[in-house]
Amino acid sequence: MRAVSAILLLFLTTTFAEAVTVSSVPGGVAAFRIKSAERPKAWFEGKRVMVIPGQKKDQWQAVIGIPLSARPGFHNLKILADGETFIHTFTVRDKNYKTQYLIIKNKRKVNPNQQDLERIRKETKRIKAAKAYWDDNPKPPLRLELPVKGNFSSPFGLRRFFNNQPRKPHSGLDIAVPQGTPIKAAASGIVINTGDYFFNGKTVFIHHGQGLITMYCHMSRIDVKEGDRVSIGDIIGKVGMTGRVTGPHLHWSVILNNAMVDPLLFVGK
Repeated sequence: MRAVSAILLLFLTTTFAEAVTVSSVPGGVAAFRIKSAERPKAWFEGKRVMVIPGQKKDQWQAVIGIPLSARPGFHNLKILADGETFIHTFTVRDKNYKTQYLIIKNKRKVNPNQQDLERIRKETKRIKAAKAYWDDNPKPPLRLELPVKGNFSSPFGLRRFFNNQPRKPHSGLDIAVPQGTPIKAAASGIVINTGDYFFNGKTVFIHHGQGLITMYCHMSRIDVKEGDRVSIGDIIGKVGMTGRVTGPHLHWSVILNNAMVDPLLFVGK
């Protein structure tokens, strides 16, 4: 996985397994080693956490997505291993993300009217369900491929202002490419949600296993449907400028245990 400025390797045992580069900051990823005869289970903030095999039979690794809303300080990982439950405390460090100011010509995309708000409420339920999707795929991918190649026009985590009004931080990576550019699946998985949403525009969610999900937004067209199995590199649609945008681009998000995390942490060099 890609090296980042803030790196932390956390182990629950003294035995080293495979190395994983992680970032223990809001929007980052933390990894923990667990020794257990059988596959353990783990939870962070009440949500199931990915657990994958280590190099030896009795070694496992919990991989946690840290939400952008996480406060710096101590946090707890709940672990069930070999019939016992215990808590491991770890530290999330602060990170100051840059600020971005954007002008949105369609003012309803900044201040929706009542009809828009009713639509948004309905869509939010579907989007939340997709982000919370879980299955027990024993070997989900930890390395993803960029779905398109282009300039990173808006990095992850930006503190955003639309028409000088503060909004939620940028929860994905914007890649500026021409309209109509084919979008590839970042890894193999199952399409769990497609839709044309008020803010995200035409969107696809792909689940890759154990709560690892990729989201592709602002598409001009969608070429897959819910339930489709896709392989890495399969074309799932084309770049557009639907939803709340200032120009054609792909907004690409990575979700881990229902937390939006920095996609570049999963992209190889």
